[in-house]
Amino acid sequence: MLQFFSQLKLSFSPRRQGRPTLAWLWVATPLFAAAEPSPPPLQLPRFQVEAEAEFDHVVQGPFLPGVQGAKINAGKKTTILDFDGQPRINGNNYRQALAEAPGLILSEETSPLISIGYRGLEPHRAQFTQVLKDGIPIHADQFGYPEAYYTPPLDTVDRIEFIRGGAALLYGPQPGGALNYVTHRPRLDCGFSGSSLHTVGSDGYYSTFSHLDGTVGRVGYYGYLSHRQSDGIRSANGDYRLTSWLGRLALDATSASRWLLNLETYAEEHGEPGGLTFASGPGTVNYLADRRAPSRLHDRFNLERDAASLIWEHDLAAGTFAWRAWAIDYTRASRRQGGGGFGTLPTGPASQTNTQELQQFRTLGTEARLRLDWGPAARHILSTGAQLYGSTSPRTDRRGTSPTATTGTIQTQSRRKVFYAPVYAENLFRWGAFTLTPGLRLEQVRQSVREEINLAKAAAGNLLADRTDTNTEPLLGLAATWEPARGAQAYLNASESFRPVIFTQAVPNGATQIVNTDLAPARARQLELGYRSQTASGLVLDASLFHLEFSDQVGTVALPGGRSSLINVGRSVHRGLEASLRQELLRSRPAGATSLQLYANALLLDASFREGAFAGRRPQYAPRHLVRTGLLFSRGSGLKIGLSGTFVGSSHADDTNTEQRRVPAHAVWDLTAEWRVPGTAIRVIGGVNNLLDEDYYSRVRADGIDPAPRRHGYFGAAIEF
Repeated sequence: MLQFFSQLKLSFSPRRQGRPTLAWLWVATPLFAAAEPSPPPLQLPRFQVEAEAEFDHVVQGPFLPGVQGAKINAGKKTTILDFDGQPRINGNNYRQALAEAPGLILSEETSPLISIGYRGLEPHRAQFTQVLKDGIPIHADQFGYPEAYYTPPLDTVDRIEFIRGGAALLYGPQPGGALNYVTHRPRLDCGFSGSSLHTVGSDGYYSTFSHLDGTVGRVGYYGYLSHRQSDGIRSANGDYRLTSWLGRLALDATSASRWLLNLETYAEEHGEPGGLTFASGPGTVNYLADRRAPSRLHDRFNLERDAASLIWEHDLAAGTFAWRAWAIDYTRASRRQGGGGFGTLPTGPASQTNTQELQQFRTLGTEARLRLDWGPAARHILSTGAQLYGSTSPRTDRRGTSPTATTGTIQTQSRRKVFYAPVYAENLFRWGAFTLTPGLRLEQVRQSVREEINLAKAAAGNLLADRTDTNTEPLLGLAATWEPARGAQAYLNASESFRPVIFTQAVPNGATQIVNTDLAPARARQLELGYRSQTASGLVLDASLFHLEFSDQVGTVALPGGRSSLINVGRSVHRGLEASLRQELLRSRPAGATSLQLYANALLLDASFREGAFAGRRPQYAPRHLVRTGLLFSRGSGLKIGLSGTFVGSSHADDTNTEQRRVPAHAVWDLTAEWRVPGTAIRVIGGVNNLLDEDYYSRVRADGIDPAPRRHGYFGAAIEF
């Protein structure tokens, strides 16, 4: 008698776009037996097939899969920040967005811009971390000006993927890992749907996010319009406004060959009200007297960004091929009044002038990645790829004859170019419970800066600079895993990274500052040893020890005659422990009806300079501890409530550790909620940020202390169709 047994299990999780996602598929093999006599049944080992399509971003947490499309993540420490499991994040609140990401240190500011550090690396505009959107870099320039002024609205983000040090071989050389925003794609189960959310809050806050999406036949579409504005927490010049939209078309999203076309724009303007001080005296703006007072009334910042990209993914018989191409036009402009100091009002003749800075970045890029499965049962996996990237970046600085001037005399003007052509290869070897992934990335970067005008150098009799640097840097990586039991994994990762000299280091504007011709790029080496597990009881655990050594950092030293020089001066060591856990405290049946989850994570950091001018001091924004914790409650998809707490140790905002730039320890709680009104298409959101009204700040600029918001609330409603 022939007996056939098969079992098929499908796991679905609701997404904001309303479509199910295939988590995994398990098939047991047939069993054959004769009727009489009945020999012992033959049962083959069970096997697991992971169904994952990068284009449709079908990824289930809590960690990235070992193989994801054309990429290999095995042996690397990864974090998925999935926003579907918490109430809707309002106003790009990164304190909530990063709630489950140990190692990322947020330097909060009240403008729409972000600053995120990594294990004690400088946070300003996330310049030591590779920042991407759907795998495409979004820094103003990857190397010459690696600052992320633009980030997508979190309303359109499905999840954020964070890959720590070993990301160098996948995405780029920056030592702070890679932060990849994965945005929503067109939904597949409906021809037409959408929503429109409107939110109001404290300090004249208003935001709206509206989107349409669906799939008709072979074509899917997704588009959004986002706007956000506020008067800000300062009594003057703290306002901001931003507007962005995106249009996206997907062709054959569920087939073996998929296309995605994106067109988008982003425009933002905000005031820069200046910093505060604890000092007293004429012209000072004292934090204790009035933390809302401005020290600058006329400083403004503008950003415009237009982008287009095309993505093609093709499934092979044993692997996949992914190709991306993009074009980005990026304009950064600012005007700042002269004559001010740290927390002081502008005075003297310079206060009747301003500096207008205009930088443009026009970039073209293309990248291809190939994954091939090979060996017995296609167990081993090769991933290889290459990128071509070029940018032109003219910069002009003018001197205006009033604090509000929008034009003036050109002081400096330069032309800057970057050409980048990296290649990489990694191979995942699998032997039972062990995996080993050696990798190599060859970085090839060519940068040039040519000064056309520099009035200060001309007055001093110095020649204009014309410098070209070419770096060819091989980076090695090695990752390994061991699975002692199902759902548990030990991992080891060792990787190299480097940071090329940026534009302002290659050619400083000042007439008295010189650069050594042998200025070398900074280099980093990282080692991580960790353990992660996911149990049937709902406990998710990830803990690791890490060591980061960052050498040849670029710094300034004084020279006789009032001059200074940029040289390789610094070596810092960052080491410590990262740990995170999530535990289901309550889950009713049917699955997902009611859930209560507790999460907690911690970074314990020991960081210090070992060589150079700052030897013995701690790097800036390197607190000894960072702890985040919270509770998430949900009832079906109709009700979500979140309570989150962030506890940060003290640090300094400069590498010299001066007292006036000390950032005190602080603790901040946020309460958020989202509720769908039963029987209607209305969803309401609300929250109170800084619930306990903590008086704190986590950012100190060259012009003074940047105060963080006290307790403030918001309320919004959306119609969904």
